[in-house]
Amino acid sequence: MDCRVVLEAAVPVYDVETPDEAVRIAVSKTGELLNPDLNYVEIGPATRECPNCGDSEDAAFVAADEGLVALELELTVYNVDRDEHAARIARSELGQHLTDIPLAVSRVTDA
Repeated sequence: MDCRVVLEAAVPVYDVETPDEAVRIAVSKTGELLNPDLNYVEIGPATRECPNCGDSEDAAFVAADEGLVALELELTVYNVDRDEHAARIARSELGQHLTDIPLAVSRVTDA
């Protein structure tokens, strides 16, 4: 079975003024850390919702010229037995390149 795994990463960025700038820098920084070995990983800002009101929130939070950006990293994992196996493989693959960046599994679907 092949699975599509989406992981959420919390990427710190420095010397930024706006959430848009923070997102651009975080995507670029993450791409540099993953390439060329993992150039098949799709990187984009995570969609976030307020748990209380349901309104959408920015993927980045900026304070004192430093930001924390929520990114979604999406990849296909091939020949796995079940969803949990695909999630472990994806976290392991990305975790080797993204040291000190927290990763959480958002969803696993059939590819």
